[in-house]
Amino acid sequence: MASVARRLGVAPSTLRTWDRRYGVGPSRHTNGRHRRYGSSDIGRLELMQRALLRGASTAEAAKYALEQMPRTATEIPESSVVQVDERTAAPPAEDHDVPSRLARRLSTAALAMDFGAVQRMLADTIRELGVLPAWTGVVSPVLTALGARWRGVSAGAEVEYLLAECVYAALVRATPVLREPRNQRPVLLTCVPDERDNLPMYALAAALGCRRIGAQLFGASLPAEVLAVTVRRSVPAAVVLWSGRRATADPRLFARVSRGRQRSRLFACGPGWDPATLPDKIELLGELATAADRIEHVLVGARR
Repeated sequence: MASVARRLGVAPSTLRTWDRRYGVGPSRHTNGRHRRYGSSDIGRLELMQRALLRGASTAEAAKYALEQMPRTATEIPESSVVQVDERTAAPPAEDHDVPSRLARRLSTAALAMDFGAVQRMLADTIRELGVLPAWTGVVSPVLTALGARWRGVSAGAEVEYLLAECVYAALVRATPVLREPRNQRPVLLTCVPDERDNLPMYALAAALGCRRIGAQLFGASLPAEVLAVTVRRSVPAAVVLWSGRRATADPRLFARVSRGRQRSRLFACGPGWDPATLPDKIELLGELATAADRIEHVLVGARR
């Protein structure tokens, strides 16, 4: 369930509630402890999420998903399931629908091209949930849904651009200016050359700032030679290179930034990196929440 929740950008408690209340859940149960999600189950959840982001209520979205992909008696192949141990699952949270509700409101404001409402929604969401829960549970799913909706279509892409600009501004405002960071040397965050999706690095910088971890963020992707000089001159404790697409992820970048006397801890971050091609000693970070935990541990030795 946890991997399915991460894929959809919702809390595991939300999936349990959708299953219990609306019947949009795993198709198979085994020996009372495990629940299994197959490809059809995930497809229904994705349909439900898209309906939610277009303004449907939870009940309406569930009904729509089940109508579009009715359940069948066909057994799900073992190779297509995700297992979750119910003995270790967290109890349902009372506010399980908060991210979905906020996502619907944000999507509605963006589709209406209401710049002020989008700004207020983002500020309220970050204040209510925190930077990374807001990013994972609300902002990223809405950006993904709108991007998929307008992909390849000339009319309507302005909504995605408006939302991206507002998200950028909200994350910058949520990043504290630290007088006394906990780390002596900063962590340098930047995108690989030709990478256009830089918003995750702004979210990570804001999250680290809230933990009093000093970071140097270069939102615009730097040419490889400029990146190497930047690392050499700024002497960071760690370097995080973000890649959202395989086409931009060049493992040779790490050799360029690691030259010189001063050695920095090097991290790859983002879905563009292939773990099999990364050089030795290059650590691949997971989702942003675990990435922030790992960076904090490396730089200051312990979590808050």
